[in-house]
Order: sequence, then C-alpha cells, then structure tokens
Amino acid sequence: MAEFLYRLGRACARRAPTVIAVWLALLVASGTAFLLFSGELKDSFSIPGTPTDEVEQLLSEEFSGMGGGSGTVVYQTEDGSDFTGEQRDAIADRAEEATGVSGVEDVIDPFATEQERADQRQELVEGREELESGLEELEAGQAELDEGRSQAEATGTLDQAEAGLDAEQAVIDQKREGLEAGLEEVERGEAMLEMASGIRSVSEDGDTALVRVTFTDSQTEVTQETRDAVMEVFESDPVPGTTVDFGNDMAMAMPTLVSAAEVIGVIVAGVVLMVMLGTLVGAGLPLLTALVGVGVATLIAMSLSGVLEMASVTPILGLMLGLAVGIDYALFIINRHRRQLKQGVGVGASIGLANGTAGNAVVFAGTTVLIALLGLNLTGIGFLGLMGSVAAVSIAIAVFIAITLVPALLSLLGTRILSRRERARLSDNASAPVEGAGPAERTRPMPTGRALAQAAVAVIALGVVALPALDLRLGMPDGSSEPTDSTQYRAFTAVEENFGAGQNGPLLVVAGLTGGPDEEAAERNAEKEQALVAEEIHSHDDVAAVAPIAVSDDHTLAIFQVVPVEGPASASTEELVHTLRDMEPIEGTGPLGVAGMASGNIDISETLSDALPTYLSVVVGLSLVILLLVFRSVFVPVVATLGFILSFFAALGGVVAVYQWGWLGGLFGLENTGPVLNFLPTLLAGILFGLAMDYMLFIGTGMREAYVHGSPSRTAVVQGFRAGRAVVAAAAVIMISVFGGFVFSHSVMISSIGFALAFGVLIDAFVVRMALIPALMHLAGDAAWWLPRWLDRILPDIDVEGASLESRHPRERAAGDDGAPTGDAPADGDTRSSSEEAAERVSSERS
Repeated sequence: MAEFLYRLGRACARRAPTVIAVWLALLVASGTAFLLFSGELKDSFSIPGTPTDEVEQLLSEEFSGMGGGSGTVVYQTEDGSDFTGEQRDAIADRAEEATGVSGVEDVIDPFATEQERADQRQELVEGREELESGLEELEAGQAELDEGRSQAEATGTLDQAEAGLDAEQAVIDQKREGLEAGLEEVERGEAMLEMASGIRSVSEDGDTALVRVTFTDSQTEVTQETRDAVMEVFESDPVPGTTVDFGNDMAMAMPTLVSAAEVIGVIVAGVVLMVMLGTLVGAGLPLLTALVGVGVATLIAMSLSGVLEMASVTPILGLMLGLAVGIDYALFIINRHRRQLKQGVGVGASIGLANGTAGNAVVFAGTTVLIALLGLNLTGIGFLGLMGSVAAVSIAIAVFIAITLVPALLSLLGTRILSRRERARLSDNASAPVEGAGPAERTRPMPTGRALAQAAVAVIALGVVALPALDLRLGMPDGSSEPTDSTQYRAFTAVEENFGAGQNGPLLVVAGLTGGPDEEAAERNAEKEQALVAEEIHSHDDVAAVAPIAVSDDHTLAIFQVVPVEGPASASTEELVHTLRDMEPIEGTGPLGVAGMASGNIDISETLSDALPTYLSVVVGLSLVILLLVFRSVFVPVVATLGFILSFFAALGGVVAVYQWGWLGGLFGLENTGPVLNFLPTLLAGILFGLAMDYMLFIGTGMREAYVHGSPSRTAVVQGFRAGRAVVAAAAVIMISVFGGFVFSHSVMISSIGFALAFGVLIDAFVVRMALIPALMHLAGDAAWWLPRWLDRILPDIDVEGASLESRHPRERAAGDDGAPTGDAPADGDTRSSSEEAAERVSSERS
C-alpha cells in the first residue's frame, strides 16, 4: 500500500491541474445531482416491527382512518379571557378549512368537542333523573299492588284476584329490570365520563384551546410539506385577539447544515493550523481540501434523500465528521511533507514519500473509522445504519481527497508551504531537527513513580466523569427541549400548564374483547368490557385520564386514549407503557397494545439500547484485532481498547451531566433538560472508536518504531510520545473545534452529538492517549511488546508508517524535485526496511 500511495502521490503532483479539475468536476456533478434528485428530509425516526408499529398496523387494518399521525395546534387568547363567540367560530372555520388539505384525515373543532361532552353530560343527568323518577313510580305502583294483595288476603278473595295481581307484578318486575339496566348503563356512562374528564380540548379557565389534526399517513410518514400546509391555514389568517402555536408533532424545526457556531469552529481550527504550520497558505490548504470533500459528500448524501428515507440529522453528521477528519488527514500529510522539506528532500520526492508514509497511516486510520461506521448496519436499525453509511461516505471522500488533491495542491505550492524563514534556512542548506528524533541516550524515561501517579489519576478522573452514565435515560427530544422562543416550546408549555403534562404525549391503547355468539350479544359484552378495561387502566396512579375512542365492527377490539400524569419523556410514562403492555384486563383476550408518539419513542430507545452491547462488543473486538496487527503486541491492544472504553463511558457521563441533569447547560446554551438522544450512545461508540484508533496509531507507532530501532522500551515510550504529541494535539484541538461548533446548534439532537464527540475526543486524546497510555506502557516495560512466536508467524506485517518505503527510495530523500537518485541503489533482493532489520535483531536478542 505504501508503494502504491507513493506512486499515486507522485502522479498527482505531476498532473496537478488534472487532479484539481477532476475534483471540481465531482463537486459540480454532486451539486447537479442534488438539484435534480434531492427529496425531503424526515424529522422523525422509526423502526419497523416494534410493539408500537405493530399496534399502528393493526389499527390501520381494523379501523378506517385510524393509525395515522396526529398534530396539535394551540390557540390562546392574548388577554387571558374566555374565547368570544366570534373567536370560536373563526377557529372552527380554520379547522374545517384544514380538513381539505391533502393528507389530512380530520381536524377536530375543540369547541364542538366540548359542547358534545357537555351535551353528553346533560343527557346522562336527564337520563338518570328520568330513570330514577320511573323507579319511584314503580315503587309507588309496587306499594299499591302490595296493598291490594293484603286487602285480598283480608277479605278472602286472594284466590280470585291472584292471577291479576301476579300479572301486574310481572309488569312491574319487567319495568324495574329495564330501568335498573338503564340506570346501570347511565352509571357506566357517568364513570366513563368521569375517567375522561382530564381529557379536554378547551382549558377550564376558557382561554386555551387545542385543535387536534389527524393525518392519513402514520406519524413517521407524514411529510413536512403536509404539516406546513396545515400550519399555513392557521397562520395565514390569524384570529383577532388570539395567538397560535404548533406542537412538536407539527412544527419540527429542520436543523440547518451551516450556522455561525460551525463557522466559528472552523475559524478556530484555522488558527490552530496557522500555529502548527506557521503559514497562511499552509493553514488554508487543509481547510480548502476539507471543504471540497464535505461539499462533495454532503451533496451526494442530499441527492439520495429523494430515494431513501433520510433523517435531517444524517447529512449533518456526515458534514460534521467529514470536516473534522478532512482537516486532520490533510494536516498529517502536510506536516510530514514540511518536515521532509526542511530536511532537504526535494518537493516531488517529499510529496511521494509523505503520501506513502503519512498517507498510508491516513488510509489505515480512515479505514478503521469507515469500518466502525459501516458496522452500524449490524444493529439492524435502518435509520442508524443509513447514518453510518452516509458518514462513511464522508470519511472515504476525506481519505481520497487527502491522498490525491492534497499532493496536487502541494506540488503547485512548492516550497511556499514553508515560511520565509524556513525557506531561507533551506537555501543555506540548514535543516531543522525533528522533534523526538534525538539519540536514545539523550532521552530519559519518565520516573516510575510519576508513571504510577499519572495512570492512577487518569483512571480515577475518567471513572468519576463516567459516573453520571449510570443514570443514563434514552429518549427523543420533545417540545420541552426546544428553544424557549420557538413555537414548539410555547405550545408544549401551554398544554402542560393548562391541560397537564400528559396531554403532550397521550397514548393509544388497544384492548381485545370477547365478542359474542351474535352481533347483539357481542355489542352488549363490548359495552361492559369497554368500561371494565377503562376502569382497570384508570386505576393506575400514573394515569390521569382514559377515554374510549372506538370499537371494531365485530366488537372484538376497543381503542382508548390514555393520558399519563407526566410528560412523554418522563420515567413514569415509560414505566406506564410497560405496565399497560403487561395487563390483560379480560382473561383470554391477550395483553393490551400501546401506540402513540411517546410509545414509539420509548420503543426506539429500547431497541437502540438493546443493540448497543452487541455493537460495542463488535467494536471492541475490531479494536483488538486492528491494534494487534499494527503493533504486533498483546499488551498494547488490550490497554488501548480499555482506554477507548473509558473514553466512551466518560463521554456518555459528560452528556448525561449536561443534557440530562443540566450541569453547565447555560454555558452551552441549553435551556431545558431531558433524556439523552436515543441513538447517540451507539453513534458515539462507532465514531469515537475510529478517532481513538487514529490517535493511538500516531502516538503508538512512534513508540514501536523507536523500540524496533533498538531503544530501550521505556525510552522508546518517551521518544514516540515526543514524536507524535504535537500533531495529535493539533488534530484533536481541530476536531474539538469543529465538533464544538455544533454544540451551539438550536437543535438538541445536533447539539448533543456535537458535545459528545467534542468531549469524547478531548478525553481520549489528552487523557487516554497522551497521559494514561504512555504511563501504562512505561510500567509494562519490555512486556508491552511481547507477542507469542506462533502468533508472530501468522500475523501479516502491516507497515503503517511506511518505513519500508523509505528504505526502497533511500536516495530520493536527498534528491531534487525530479527524484533522480544521486548514488547507487540497493542491490536487488535487499529490500528490507531498517525497522524490519531492527525487529529481527531485537527478536533474536530476546530469544
């Protein structure tokens, strides 16, 4: 691979205009594809086959118009007074107009609903009065009948009158039975009405009204275009004296690809590059190539949104990762190229060597990130796999940009990639020393006591930071997590204050009924069982209200609306969903089914949570294999992987502390707390794994290279650390800057992902790779590089740093731009690298 990349770098350098033209053509082609084929991004997530999805499918099959999504429109009077008659009529008109929007099943007039409720209550009151009056009349008739029977007995005429008296008694008994049955029905109705009293469409104080919108498509399939059309009906012609807001199920805000915060992050990255590389041209080149890469990748991703169901966060994740790694990968090659130029290597030869050495490491590092992201498809969760695939495309393009476009641009810049002072030194044949390249005897290993303390402090600190992860709760952002000036937040708080928190996440519960031998019997049974199920559900402390919605045509299924006491993201609502699903109110009919947006989010969170251990196991196993191949050691892969696990849980702990507990939330512009984004831990595991392998690669390979060249193991730790710390620190700061820019996004989803990645990189680069790993390597000594002989024989030799390449082109290191050799080439067959020879020497010494 190193030789191929060497030749590729030289070819791109010689044909720089062609390479630049090809990438510009790809950028234009991607833009054209975006304009022609891009579709609408989704604002919700779904996983087929979850319990919620199964219930929704059942509703669609058994009930006409059911199983569709819903939305909430909130009206409030500006002065807090009751709605006037004109305002009620105007809102009713808007609701009727909205029913004509394509994709809308129905829009409920809140005032008509409350009037129906009032009429129903009045009917029950009148019915009870009528039935009780009838029973009183029957009691009077019964008293007269009893008196007549007594008189007949007294006069001895009972035998003659008994038949007539029995007939009258039968009539009275029949009427009493009917009246008592009617009274029982009224009592059921009153009980049902009382249980549903907490479900209102107009607040008790009369100044807030909820317009419920139901759609023909399911919640995850309703397009934003349909929602926007409905909102336009209510917004375009405001009702005088009222305000209108829309719930999160209607007005989901699409996060923007680029905002001021991200631009600031890129500027910070530019400052770091300027400090690292010393020239404006050098700092601008990685930024330019990274922007070209994310431009191509993002436009490709957006063009696929027309044929793939893609969440709005998917292309943003690709942009976030592509920008960060694109800058870093270009930096690795440019830094190597600059160092070689300062050592006197010609431009052309240096570009080839930089591409074959640092570029080889970039390809290997990018491949690890690529595999980890593509591995998200192993979870079996469609939208998460698509996120990983789109991000993987961004990584792949960043790698290709680094090994083709970067060499082309470097060839055009020539020695201008160096500062004037550095070029002046070159003209005087002066060469700057390479950090960490001094003789082994000049480098002292760290004291063992310091290594022990450093390792202990790092582990304890990581453990403390990871502690909040024990309280991790997964969920999806709701209206409460939106910015306080957004319509979603205003709607959420208005509903919570006027109707109760549970009204923001009502549940749809389906219960099986026993039916009957005929339709009449089935209908009678359904009425009784419907009330029984409602009472059983309402008996739970976490249920605020229950209302029957419908019964299937064959009277074997009943639907209820259940309003929890707390909001959709609360722990009690999550527990309630599980409790309901475990209930079987009517024996033999099966457990209850639960659907609704809150239920769907709970199912998605649990599916993702269940998939995380498997995916984490795959990532950990992959880490061990990759590091075993690179470092040819048992100890290094184990401690490096354990370091990644510590980084992962520490990053999760930070996310929980900020986004779930609210610690330092104001510092990041977080106004409200809630559960952690449900797919964030799985996503974080894949991305952080890839980045952690990058840093381990650039820190650890320097240690191994020093060791196989004969340095004592503990001295090699210091030498390798010094050789890689500057570039790793700069790369980490750049990534933190880029990811950190997304922390200030108005979207909680984007903000939490940006924070998790930035914090994870901070911990992994500066605590794990630059503090914990060197300390543990020092404490291990020679044992750090032990590998069983049988394993050493079967493992392929992966020369990540491209040391063998330098041995094959020894004279080009001192050649001019043409790369022509200035002396004799090595004899054919003698192609072993100095590192390989040293490794053999060390192995023989050990044996």
